[in-house]
Amino acid sequence: MSTDESRLAVRIDRIAKSYGPTVALDSVSIDLRPGEVHALLGENGAGKSTLVKILSGVVKPDSGTMSIFGEPYAPHGIIDARAQSVATAFQELSLVPNLSIAENLMLPKLPKGMLGLAVHRATTAAARKILDEYGLTQFDPDTPVGALSLSDRQRLEIVRAFTHASKLLILDEPTAALADVEWLFDLVRRQKSRQTAILYISHRLGEVRALCSRATILRNGRSIGTVELSGASDENIFEMMVGRSARETIGSRPLAGEAAAIALSVWGLSSGILHDVSFNVRQGEIVGIAALEGQGQRDLFRTLVGLSRARSGSIELGGVPAQIGSPGAALHAGNGLAYLPEDRKSEGILAGLTTASNMVLPIISRIARGGVVWPAGERRVARETAKAVDLQERYLHFKIDELSGGNQQKALLARVIMTGARTLLLFDPTRGVDVGTKQSIYEAIRKFTADGGSVLFYSSELPELVHLAHRCIVLYGGRIFAEYRGDAIEEQTIVGALIGHAQGAARGVAA
Repeated sequence: MSTDESRLAVRIDRIAKSYGPTVALDSVSIDLRPGEVHALLGENGAGKSTLVKILSGVVKPDSGTMSIFGEPYAPHGIIDARAQSVATAFQELSLVPNLSIAENLMLPKLPKGMLGLAVHRATTAAARKILDEYGLTQFDPDTPVGALSLSDRQRLEIVRAFTHASKLLILDEPTAALADVEWLFDLVRRQKSRQTAILYISHRLGEVRALCSRATILRNGRSIGTVELSGASDENIFEMMVGRSARETIGSRPLAGEAAAIALSVWGLSSGILHDVSFNVRQGEIVGIAALEGQGQRDLFRTLVGLSRARSGSIELGGVPAQIGSPGAALHAGNGLAYLPEDRKSEGILAGLTTASNMVLPIISRIARGGVVWPAGERRVARETAKAVDLQERYLHFKIDELSGGNQQKALLARVIMTGARTLLLFDPTRGVDVGTKQSIYEAIRKFTADGGSVLFYSSELPELVHLAHRCIVLYGGRIFAEYRGDAIEEQTIVGALIGHAQGAARGVAA
């Protein structure tokens, strides 16, 4: 072992991995130093997820070697990786929803008594100590994980990884579902001071620059290079990621007709923390919802699509009252209402089925022949909509859980478009996806509304609201606090409204 190698925390040397004819990684090499926060950047499909799975022990590489603080590293699974002080907070959360917070934190080593059985009191006490240490004092250790919001599940995933990672911590899009990133940043800085190497995967360059000193860029399964972030511009990094010079552009705000017919009307809706909410969405219109975490946006979308029950209020589709008790009822009410959920892993994809099968699920009865749906038929029907969302045809026969997160999101957007519904409810549709995938999603949304459809979407990223929405509704404390139209939709103005300070806002209103 060379002197230089002995100073490294992690060495990844010429790692390669293929799935049949598809090359996921091709001779990837990265070095991490002790106490370094090192960014891993690349478009969806560049190989980041495969590398994370190899480091985490989920899959084995076909060739190449790894070492941790000079010792050979070839984990046989997640538990083996943790035993070697390597842990991952996955973007696609790995928590067990029907177990409690305490059980998820302590697995696989639950405290046991004399008879070898898990002891509930000891498990809860140990979990309580961890939660307190990481600033999650509001969590009840006995709460089932399935009852938590996506952002709280993300926090729990992160904390569990921190408790096992003294040598290498891998954070895969850790802020995708977090409204308050400072909580995580503080933890990262604390872990860094303990000389833990941290591999940080994010599409948000602002975060990367705030935390990381160096970045390695992957493209098409290859490590293109490692750069000092202090000397690399965003444009340089983007060019390395995609192989061409370009900037992230959402585009100018599209136009909507003020006289267009009303597609969706919401009157006095109360559900969860939501109280007396009223608004309209017109045909051809994109209406954005802005809100900090827990202000009622989730209650709004789930109630509109029939996943939660309203205490009061009414919903109309195309001017006709709609009784919506399920997503199926929403799809068949009026001109149809279809929902893209916030968590694609637990609420969206059906892992194990092909991408084409996932896409055609809502229309499977229409394409069956003699009660049978053939794979070739699924792909034929899915092909045209795949083009609309810029999903490559070759992915249609892949199992959907083999796709990158961005391609999974494209497939789910294609699925809601394929339903034929004329109003789409999209909850944070670009969460955790790369610049290129965002562009594809924006274009699909614009085309859908240009063809007469309507979109209500929530986004955690204000630039999306500014450039995509014809109108932006701000929720605060479960109520409509402000509404902005056209050129009045500005980031600074929205930020003020998000915390309860509105200037020049139209209050509580339907258009």
